[in-house]
Amino acid sequence: MGQDIAMETERTAVGTGLTGAHAERLSGLVTASRAQVDRDTGLALYRDMTLGRRFEDKCAEMYYRGKMFGFVHLYNGQEAVSTGVIGAMKRQHDWFCSTYRDHVHALSAGVPAREVMSELFGKETGCSKGRGGSMHLFSKEHHLLGGYAFIGEGIPVALGAAFTSRYKREALGEADSDSVTAAFFGDGTCNIGQFYECLNMAQLWKLPIIFVVENNKWAIGMDHNRATSDPEIWRKAASFGMAGEEVDGMDVLAVRAAAERAVARARAGEGPTLLECLTYRFRGHSLADPDELRAEEEKQFWAQRDPLKALERDLVSAGLVSSEDLRAIEKEIDAEVQDCVDFALSAPEPDSSELTRYIWAED
Repeated sequence: MGQDIAMETERTAVGTGLTGAHAERLSGLVTASRAQVDRDTGLALYRDMTLGRRFEDKCAEMYYRGKMFGFVHLYNGQEAVSTGVIGAMKRQHDWFCSTYRDHVHALSAGVPAREVMSELFGKETGCSKGRGGSMHLFSKEHHLLGGYAFIGEGIPVALGAAFTSRYKREALGEADSDSVTAAFFGDGTCNIGQFYECLNMAQLWKLPIIFVVENNKWAIGMDHNRATSDPEIWRKAASFGMAGEEVDGMDVLAVRAAAERAVARARAGEGPTLLECLTYRFRGHSLADPDELRAEEEKQFWAQRDPLKALERDLVSAGLVSSEDLRAIEKEIDAEVQDCVDFALSAPEPDSSELTRYIWAED
C-alpha cells in the first residue's frame, strides 16, 4: 500500500461469546471508508491517542494517592473519538465543546498537558486558573468552549458558536468565517430536550456543527438500551432532515473519515451532522465508581477492541511504521506526562485575594 492506508473493513464481534444490542450493532457495522493517512499523520494520531490514555492513567494514580480531589471522569477506551474528530478539524480555527469527561478533548484541541494537569490540581497555572477543576476545562486560545458538569449543557453553547460562524460570514460579510464546531456528548444526553431543540435549530439554519455522540453504552449505571425507545441515535437525525451517520468509535481511521465528511458538509454550507460513535469506557463512570454493574464478559469484549492496539495493527501492517517507532512515542509521552505532574505539583495555588475574580466580566 505504500505510504497510504485505504482499506474497506468489516469490524465484527465474532468469537467473543458476547450478546447484546450494542455488540450486535457493532458486529453488523461495515465501515464503508476509512481515512487515508501517511506515516507522519499515522504517528500523530498514535501520539495523540497515547497522550490521552497515559494522561488519564496518571490522573487515576494521582487521585488514588490523594493528590487530586473532586469528581474525576476518565476517558480510557474512547480515545479514537477525540483524536478522530478533532484531528480532522483545524486547531485554533474550529471550536470544540466538551462534557465532564473533558481532559482528552482538551489535549486533542492543543491545550498543553501542563495546563490541563495543573487545572486538575486546582493550581493557578491551570487552563481555567484553578477555578474549574476536572469538569470545567476551558481555553479561549485553543477554542475549547468548556467542559460541563450537567449533561447537555454544552450543546447550546456549541450551537451558539456555530451560529456565530455563519452570522459573521453571511450578515457581516466575513468571507473567511468558515469555522465548524464539534459538540461532544454521551448517549445519556440524547434523551433530554436540549438535544432535540438544538438539532432542530441547527438544521433549520444549516449551521456548521457536528453533534458527536460518544455512545459508550452506559449513562452512569443505566444501560443505554433500557433508557431510550430507539437506541440507534444517529437515526434521530432523519426526523430533522439532517445528515446522520453511525461509525465504529474504536477505529480512529473510520472516525476520522466520518468527521472529514461532516466537516466538508459544514464548510460547504450544507448544515449539521449527527455522528454516533459506538465506543466504550474502560473504567467506571468516575474514579469513585466501583464499576460493579457491568458484566466482566462485556468488559473483556471491548478490551479486545482497544483503539490504540487497533491503530498499531493498521499502521504496522501497512508498512508505515514499526513497533519500535510506537514504543519510542510511548516513552516520550510517559516523560511528558510525568513532567506535567511535576509541574502541577510545584505550581502556585490561586491567590486568596482573587477569590471572586473571573466570576464577573472585567473591563
